[in-house]
Amino acid sequence: MSVDIECVVVGAGVVGLAVARALARTGREVILVEAGEGIGVGISSRNSEVIHAGIYYPNGSLKAQLCVEGRQRLYAFCDERGVDYQRLGKLIVATDDHQRHALQVLLEQGRRNGVDDLQWLDAGQARALEPALSCIAALWSPSTGIIDSHALMLALQADTEACGTSIAFHTPLESARCTGHGFELHMGGAQPMTLSCRQLINCAGLSAPEVASRIEGLPAQHVPKAWLCKGSYFSFSGRAPFRHLVYPAPESAGLGVHMTLDLGGQARFGPDVEWVEQVDYRVDPRRSDSFYQAIRRYWPALPDDSLQPAYSGIRPKISGPSEPAADFVISGPDVHGVPGLVNLFGIESPGLTSCLALADRVVQILAAPHSL
Repeated sequence: MSVDIECVVVGAGVVGLAVARALARTGREVILVEAGEGIGVGISSRNSEVIHAGIYYPNGSLKAQLCVEGRQRLYAFCDERGVDYQRLGKLIVATDDHQRHALQVLLEQGRRNGVDDLQWLDAGQARALEPALSCIAALWSPSTGIIDSHALMLALQADTEACGTSIAFHTPLESARCTGHGFELHMGGAQPMTLSCRQLINCAGLSAPEVASRIEGLPAQHVPKAWLCKGSYFSFSGRAPFRHLVYPAPESAGLGVHMTLDLGGQARFGPDVEWVEQVDYRVDPRRSDSFYQAIRRYWPALPDDSLQPAYSGIRPKISGPSEPAADFVISGPDVHGVPGLVNLFGIESPGLTSCLALADRVVQILAAPHSL
């Protein structure tokens, strides 16, 4: 079967859904293709479900810009579409002088990024918010929240389909070829098909570099190496120790083993950092040993044998263990020279928070003269 369409979006995670929605709202004819059995079956369903404020990312980076913009857009979208969230606020805590200095750097960076509600707390002020907390200082971020990520994706899907977009599940992209006036796509699955389109947007998450490597005509130097960084989560069996989110000072590859709450008030801890060679979502119970050690730095009263393996996620990194964390990469025709093609690489945290802003950036790139 052969189908001719204006736009094809690859990947039905939260970013792919947001991109398909944004394109469809401009009047484009869109098909969203997904290798899995449903929306959000990859990294979009395996994260902390946190709406980030925009503190952690280098000034001027896409992560900083799109997180701050995306957070504001996301709260407004949730209010408009009835998506459940709670603006709980977050404490980022220091337990020694080195971490205190790291918090001071974060405070300055966050304010330069446009996070204008950050507050510095001394130990007494932090414990007034969370009596069980052990720290010497903290940053208070009142605009940080939690969200029902699946409800968000369902709302994005509903908007997308209301604009006429079709979604094809169990439909992996096996190969693509630049034709000069668009793309010829060969799709696998139970019903293989050939699609031709004018614009192709790769939002395949962990598989984005692999998908890009299948596009004949895209120069290989514009396809980054994929790195897999696993993070495991453990649930807490007792009553949640804190009313707000609690994060330690960030680590090199992640934000440290932090405590988040789900919308039902259940506490969970994670993620940690484990560089892996292949996708494997099993949680090794032995990793809890390092969790107890990390958590007791800011919550000494953590009881023994109170953590149970919950789930894991994998960060779709494009920088390795010894490299600085890479920024989001939105690679359009101005970068690689292929009209109508946009690849999104390394869309890890804060990708959930940034999804609506990322989608708008894709629309802007495709509207530019060099994209046609």
